[in-house]
Amino acid sequence: METYILIFLCLAAFCAGFVDAIVGGGGLIQTPISILLLPQHAVSTVIGSLKIPAFSGTFLASRQYLKKVKIDYRLFCFMAITAFASAYFGSNLLTQVSNEFMKPALLVVLIALAVYTFIKKDFGQTKAKDIPKNKKYLYAFIISVVVGFYDGFIGPGTGSFFILGFITLLGFDFITASANAKLVNLATNFGSIVLFLIKGKIIWAFALPMAFCNGLGGYIGAKLAISKGNGFVRYFFLAIVLTTLCRFAYEIFFKG
Repeated sequence: METYILIFLCLAAFCAGFVDAIVGGGGLIQTPISILLLPQHAVSTVIGSLKIPAFSGTFLASRQYLKKVKIDYRLFCFMAITAFASAYFGSNLLTQVSNEFMKPALLVVLIALAVYTFIKKDFGQTKAKDIPKNKKYLYAFIISVVVGFYDGFIGPGTGSFFILGFITLLGFDFITASANAKLVNLATNFGSIVLFLIKGKIIWAFALPMAFCNGLGGYIGAKLAISKGNGFVRYFFLAIVLTTLCRFAYEIFFKG
């Protein structure tokens, strides 16, 4: 591998880790750049290898959040197990059908999300709400199944969708939602890593250097998010949603 390619991959990994630690969506940076720079490898191999840096960044970001954010570990374990299983079935389905038909639907969802976040100034700004336990676990199950399946089936912006679900259904603020999104994402990433290890799809020559850079980006991004607070995270969230929206729009209208 050429040195300059590895440098670009590591820069992409750092940026992805930084963005993902704050609002999710780091895959929007890391995945397309890696596929572009590594055309000699199968897409499945590139994506499988990228699970290593993704896990690294999410892990270090999670450690920072855990120092400042109180986590309901019973709820987290419930969501992690559910999301893990749902992502597995999503990936299994991906091997059998095309996911292209999902993109127009996601475009509509992202437009609505961007408009709602921009107009509703207090979205994710208020303190976490108290929700009855039975409803909390029901909502957590719905979020974990839907977003976990999406992560296995399509992928980009998973962290952002977790944050959206945690804010709208569980009443979390942005910081609490980001912390929980990182933890649940660890479960889905780990499940993918196990699968790709079994299938021998990980190329360690670029996975490990990217893991270091992604982890550094995640560490810095999490510390910045915690220090700046909910207002900063809200604007970052809106920017990533708009970026995701533009990507899907391009793929639907110009590449289709």
